[in-house]
Amino acid sequence: MDEKIRCTWSGSNPIYVDYHDQEWGAPARDDRKQFEFLVLESAQAGLSWLTILKRRAGYQRLYAGFDAEQVALFDEVRVSTMLQDPGIIRNRKKIESSINNARLFLEISEKHGSFSNYLWGFVDGKQVVNHFNSQTEIPANTPLSDTISKEMKQKGFRFLGSTIIYAHLQATGMVNDHLVSCFRHRECIEG
Repeated sequence: MDEKIRCTWSGSNPIYVDYHDQEWGAPARDDRKQFEFLVLESAQAGLSWLTILKRRAGYQRLYAGFDAEQVALFDEVRVSTMLQDPGIIRNRKKIESSINNARLFLEISEKHGSFSNYLWGFVDGKQVVNHFNSQTEIPANTPLSDTISKEMKQKGFRFLGSTIIYAHLQATGMVNDHLVSCFRHRECIEG
């Protein structure tokens, strides 16, 4: 029997547990991983994260392995094909915004050397490590996510409000929000 103490949100669903134990909160400085989570987090808007995780393989397939350069070239024919595929959330606005966001992602990558450099620049390259004891202490958004979301919206990004950005920061380990009692809290601390 697994006796590890985990964040309460991971529950007992094997998909959630695996995601929690293997990915969530681990610092990601890789642009492909950053782009993947931007696509997935924006698709999640208004839905449960489990809904997205169950379709992750579909997103991987339809989004060219989360290659932002390829996604930026998607056209209306590709969008129409994607809208027919039950492997993803078939919402035209979300799909079109992800293509728009891919183009902007590449512009930022060009300007900053990588998108990861840009995003981690908001925290001077240093992970924010929180020390929460209860899930109820964890905010849905913070001044940091407000700032990043506002700047990204000004650049033209869509479906990336402050709450979605905060979820992205948590997922990619810029912010370590594992509960202090969780075995992953210490494992995900960078440095």
